Amino acid sequence: MEWEIELVHLFVSEGHDYLGRHGKESLDHGIEDPDLIECVAGRGIRGDRYFDHKENYKGQITFFDHGVYEAVKREFDLPELAASAFRRNVILKDVPLPELIGKPFALQGLEFEGVEEAAPCYWMNEAAADGVHEFLKGVGGLRARILADGELRKGSGVLSLLP
Repeated sequence: MEWEIELVHLFVSEGHDYLGRHGKESLDHGIEDPDLIECVAGRGIRGDRYFDHKENYKGQITFFDHGVYEAVKREFDLPELAASAFRRNVILKDVPLPELIGKPFALQGLEFEGVEEAAPCYWMNEAAADGVHEFLKGVGGLRARILADGELRKGSGVLSLLP
């Protein structure tokens, strides 16, 4: 199975804004949106906060559906909401991310393994608006492992399931 997709954003942040912050205020480490990111098999995205986070970490890279981003903006009347607010690495169009859970797939010559939903956390209510956490349940994105080194670039491409 294949999908013609578009990589709209590629986000990388060196620091955690929410992890370990329960009961405290969030931080603001900033987030970059480069034209390409370097994916390292088994380790994550070079320069990202989850690079070498844990051995065999299931969230080495995260994917988020641009359509869900647009739905949040409409549903909560947030026309200025930045896609970076969701803290996912790859924002893409035209692929049903839940169908990739438990499956290996290829994108721009790189191989990944979909692991689980990138479940939203309660911080989404602060990052966007009250109710966004609940709205995102089931459509929070995809956590994946990186199986092959290489670069992802913004633009169009083909995402295909691997045997």
